Amino acid sequence: MRIGFIGAGKAGVALGKYFCLHGVEVTGYYSRNIQSAREAAEFTAANIYRCASDLLADSDVLFLTVPDDAIASCYRELCRSAGSIQGKIFCHASGAMTAEAAFPGIEAAGAYGYSVHPLFAISDRFHAYSQMADVFFTLEGSAGRRDFMLEWLRAAGLQVQPIEAACKAKYHAAAAIVSNQVVALFEEGRRMLMECGFQPEAAQKALAPLFLGNASHVAEKGAVRALTGPVQRGDTGTLAKHLAVLEGCEDRLLYLLLSRRLLQLAKARNADYDDTSIGAFLDEEYRKGIEAAAAELLQAGRKDEAK
Repeated sequence: MRIGFIGAGKAGVALGKYFCLHGVEVTGYYSRNIQSAREAAEFTAANIYRCASDLLADSDVLFLTVPDDAIASCYRELCRSAGSIQGKIFCHASGAMTAEAAFPGIEAAGAYGYSVHPLFAISDRFHAYSQMADVFFTLEGSAGRRDFMLEWLRAAGLQVQPIEAACKAKYHAAAAIVSNQVVALFEEGRRMLMECGFQPEAAQKALAPLFLGNASHVAEKGAVRALTGPVQRGDTGTLAKHLAVLEGCEDRLLYLLLSRRLLQLAKARNADYDDTSIGAFLDEEYRKGIEAAAAELLQAGRKDEAK
């Protein structure tokens, strides 16, 4: 199997390097930025292509590792310029986009389309390939050669989970919660430490061991076994103190929503866990939070009408 890449950014270069080190022939790279294509080709001992249709002709599998909003238009342009795409396999590495959305009408053209997404934040072009063997990939797309693609990717040493197109949005939301939204929670904690007198750099440094240690425990033991804190202890008094210092309805509701999810983990961890008191407390505080948020919205709407 010969594999080519349109787009020489982080995903394209990291995947290309991984594949070429695992017995897959990388034909080369095409990019609007010729310097990026040159660097990627040198790094993977592949060729530079100045015409995307030539790269398609020389490849059995073509990865479109371009920005999400450019994938479908790139595919359509290839179909126009190449004439025939019969028998070709097209892939993209977007987490949120389905293969059908990226490659409309591909099966009618006698070709196959797939989403091959790494559940991993690729940080740079030239080092991320070394971590690929530990990363889970999801495969979604044409039924025609899906089993072949699954076997081929696994033969290259990748951990691959097939998913259905209907699950793509939920899958990507799960990834965003664990990666992007955790960043927001870290920053919220850092801001609160700064309000306690920490300098920004000191707050970052102080939270880092807690953040990294907890992430390590969750990854190694699972969320249930890694759980600590006032919810796990059934400490309603501490929760009340936390809520008292949180400013604004949004902050309190976020804290309460997360605490209610932690309560589920606490019950899963200990079959004898009595959630009667703490559950009632969280439910009541959540009800009051919703009412306060609704009142704020109503007041804001009246102010807008008065302008």
